[in-house]
Amino acid sequence: MRIRVRRTGGFAGIERQAEVDTSEQPDAHEWHALAEQAVAAGRSVPPAGVPDGFRYEITVDGRTVYAADPRLTGEQRRLISRVLKEGA
Repeated sequence: MRIRVRRTGGFAGIERQAEVDTSEQPDAHEWHALAEQAVAAGRSVPPAGVPDGFRYEITVDGRTVYAADPRLTGEQRRLISRVLKEGA
């Protein structure tokens, strides 16, 4: 499973992007469960968000959903954090 996160917005407006291929991860089943929950709670179109808040594009195996602060689910927040921290 390929998981890509793209973060835009924020005070400085700096874009950040990272991707993880879970096929080589020892905890791939955890990544899959987290990704499925995050995508299920995502929107098909970018939400409005709040001024200076982050907006996210989450792509899992070619399916893209959108989310924005402050209305992220716990699963979305955990997935985004992990991908941006551990991804390339």
